[in-house]
Amino acid sequence: MYQDLVLATDGSEGAAQATEHAIELAYRLESTLHILSVAEEGPHSTEKRDEMRTDAESDAEAAVAEAERAAADVGIEVTTTILDGVPQDEIVGFADEQGMDMIIVGTVGRSGLDKLVVGSVAEEVIQNASVPVVTVRESEAE
Repeated sequence: MYQDLVLATDGSEGAAQATEHAIELAYRLESTLHILSVAEEGPHSTEKRDEMRTDAESDAEAAVAEAERAAADVGIEVTTTILDGVPQDEIVGFADEQGMDMIIVGTVGRSGLDKLVVGSVAEEVIQNASVPVVTVRESEAE
């Protein structure tokens, strides 16, 4: 039922926590994990660190490589993809076009004015995806 899982990652702490969950799910379900990162440029960037980016594509490559290494450590089958565009649109489009069974994405749990101004990639994915979406909320370090 869940043979192809897509993990959307941007290399953030929330994405790292989502990666752990995605790897565990893929391992237990004996699924292929499709790791996706979207290189986003311009004023629609959702992470504060995007303001300091000089090369969104290399950041996306690093995020994918990090998740791929973690998945390789447990021996699950992995594919990697880097796309350019608006993250929520590319994630949903990828899942639809590639016939994914589930999307796993991290979220920082913004609320209030911050959410209104910045928006939420995870929320947009949830609203527009045609497959189940697992969100992993970023937890504070203890």
